[in-house]
Amino acid sequence: MGPIFAIYAKDLRSIFRNSAAAIVIVGLAFLPSLYAWFNIEASWDPYGQTSSLAIAVVNNDEGAVLHGTPIKVGDEIIASLKENKKIGWVFVEGNKAIEGVKHGDYYASITIPPDFSAKMATVLSNNLQQAELDYAVNEKINAVSPKIAQKGASGIIEQVRASFVKTANETIFRIFNQIGIELEENKPAIEQVRSTVFKLESLFPQINDAVALAVTDIEKSKKIVATVQTELPKAAQLAKDGEAFSKQLGTFFDQSKSALDTAGPLIKQDLQLLLQTANSVEELVGILQDTNIDPEVVKKSLELAEQRLTSSIIVIDGMLNLLDRLNDLAPSKVLVSTIDRLKQVNTRFQQQLTIVKQIRSAVEKGEKPAQTLIDRLGTLSKETSSFLTDVLGRYDSEILPHIKQAADKAKKSAATAESILAEANKVIPSAASIVSDAAKGLELGGKEMANIQKDLPAAEQKIRGLAQRIRDLEKEGNLNELVDLLKNDAEREGAFFAEPVILKENRLYPIPNYGSAMSPFFTTLSLWVGALLLVSLLSVDVHSTAETAYRSYHVYFGRYLTFLTIAIVQSLLVTIGDIWLLKAYVADKIWFVLFGVILSAVFMLIVYTLVSVFGNVGKAMAIVLLVLQLAGSGGTFPIQVTPPFFQAIHPFLPFTYAISMMREAVGGILWDIVARDLIALALFAGAALLIGLALKKWINRYSTKMLEKAKQSGLIH
Repeated sequence: MGPIFAIYAKDLRSIFRNSAAAIVIVGLAFLPSLYAWFNIEASWDPYGQTSSLAIAVVNNDEGAVLHGTPIKVGDEIIASLKENKKIGWVFVEGNKAIEGVKHGDYYASITIPPDFSAKMATVLSNNLQQAELDYAVNEKINAVSPKIAQKGASGIIEQVRASFVKTANETIFRIFNQIGIELEENKPAIEQVRSTVFKLESLFPQINDAVALAVTDIEKSKKIVATVQTELPKAAQLAKDGEAFSKQLGTFFDQSKSALDTAGPLIKQDLQLLLQTANSVEELVGILQDTNIDPEVVKKSLELAEQRLTSSIIVIDGMLNLLDRLNDLAPSKVLVSTIDRLKQVNTRFQQQLTIVKQIRSAVEKGEKPAQTLIDRLGTLSKETSSFLTDVLGRYDSEILPHIKQAADKAKKSAATAESILAEANKVIPSAASIVSDAAKGLELGGKEMANIQKDLPAAEQKIRGLAQRIRDLEKEGNLNELVDLLKNDAEREGAFFAEPVILKENRLYPIPNYGSAMSPFFTTLSLWVGALLLVSLLSVDVHSTAETAYRSYHVYFGRYLTFLTIAIVQSLLVTIGDIWLLKAYVADKIWFVLFGVILSAVFMLIVYTLVSVFGNVGKAMAIVLLVLQLAGSGGTFPIQVTPPFFQAIHPFLPFTYAISMMREAVGGILWDIVARDLIALALFAGAALLIGLALKKWINRYSTKMLEKAKQSGLIH
């Protein structure tokens, strides 16, 4: 150990006694700090400054009319954007937007075409057309700005969709509500007609008895007939009122059918929105495999997918509830297959939501989501798209006719009720005539009673038939079911379908700004750069003299202690400067500094060993290793979005575990992760020591001759 510390002590004395060397050493100690600090400061909050990104907006929308209400969605978009300060929206006219994008005045442009509102209004027609926004972007200006601009454009589309769905749903539910209220108000009249017919039916046994008794007891029969004559005018008036109401009921069902016809396209519109959600999840799978997408864009895409899937689940639950109630009205439950298919879609949406949450959790922790999760997500999204495409393909030819059948059956029941009441109006006068004849017969005597008895069974049969048809109608229960289906709070229902869920964010390890989040990467990178600077300017060899003959391991450890001392100073300057000079957020400051010291020791050992063993070739190897680690460590982009080569080498790079350990100190330490990282770094350090001790003497013996020959060229020092 003596020769090792002798070399170390000699190096320290040389630094303190030689002012020029001391100045160089101080410079080398500070340079990594400048590298880290400038990069962290430059990337402090780039996504918080997006209001400086100029995006041109042109509004050419001419407006339209939706169910009698004028709409101009373009003006609503402009008003909303003027309140949105996240992007630098610039409102221009004509071709100024495209020219500005071409010349770099704007990063992108969004043009609202003249028929934008008109196409949106087709939601309540049989000729649905999707509205379009013309989006132009200049991708040669900057690599990241197009992604931010596209995010702004997607936000506009989401806002328009929610606003328009709310307006359209309010209109439909308002029509349903009005019809349901009118039907409920007339239910007492329907019940009164029903009660009168049943009462008349129950009186016929008494009428028959009265006629029978009239043969033997004329006076008693007169009293009974008088009672019947008193009740019959009331029944006649109620039957007449009932017939008039039944016509109104038929008109109501016509309106109900019209409302259901209006709801049909809206259901189709919701199905198309669900298909867009399924397709967007397929696009998310592509984003997760794209190596060039900014990590923030990946996080935002995962967040948006989670919101869309959550909203779609709630929307499809409401749709299933509506179709279940319509299915009860339809003959033979014809909507069962469609409901089953939508339940399959709902199940897959729930599974996709669970997977997206798992992937998002892994990405936010800096972990690599399992490939099986990404593959499963892709499979589920394709299956969902297939199911929804199948439902939409059958919608106009099969599903919508079934919905209309429900309305037709209800209308048919109303027509049956009208027919029954019309018959009642015809039968009751006949019954009144018979009773009147009975009264006259009683006055004339018993000789006419035989004729009266002959006519009574026919009248009774007609009344009983009318009562039975009313009972059959009640078994269907159409009236009450329609009242429950159609009565809604239009504004509340419309608002619910527009925004059925609100995202409640739970940040497990909150980091206030992008610069602090990037400090683990830039700090780690600066420490490796610092090690490279040291081996580039300081010698790794110690020249022996006759008095001091050093062995190879004496030189290896003795000079390493000198490099280690300077590397630790570099680490302290970088980490302490991050915290107290830049004010970067660090949850565990002491551990952040200590982890930095450990990284400096390991990085210095690796780089020092390469140069000590391989000479100038070792310097090149350290630089190549740096380049590989920049792309393969997951320091900037999630490793899951990089090419397969970098994903393959990711577990074998020191940066992978160094950045992970520094992130733990910044966000909040989980000691099992830190233990894993320390073990991995210890293995790298052990490998470096093994190479240094086992190969230094043998390789140096041959590399010295090669180096001397290379120096003779006059190009290599």
